[in-house]
Amino acid sequence: MGLFSESVDVSCTPEGHPVAVVWAGRSYSVCAEPVRWYERRQWWAEETRAPLGSGPGLVDHEIWRVQVLPSAPGSGLAEQGEPLTLDLTRHIRSGRWRILRIHDALRPRTA
Repeated sequence: MGLFSESVDVSCTPEGHPVAVVWAGRSYSVCAEPVRWYERRQWWAEETRAPLGSGPGLVDHEIWRVQVLPSAPGSGLAEQGEPLTLDLTRHIRSGRWRILRIHDALRPRTA
């Protein structure tokens, strides 16, 4: 599993659930139900002060775990193959998305 932060473009349903990701010039379709949770962030290290009433989005950040497959060029349909699992985060105020983690989808080989 890799841990880093890289900007991506994410298309969502009207309810805000990710359905497609564009990363490094390649399109991916979400192929399984995404999972969402919230994690605490070190806001005191990132913000000069916390404005009164700004708790949601400042203290926690939204994380989505998605499984994606490359989209076939021109069709928008997912190709077949092993899905890639990504953890994405959305910045509440700006709406920008970033990849936080890439999970290794390769299974151990047996002899």
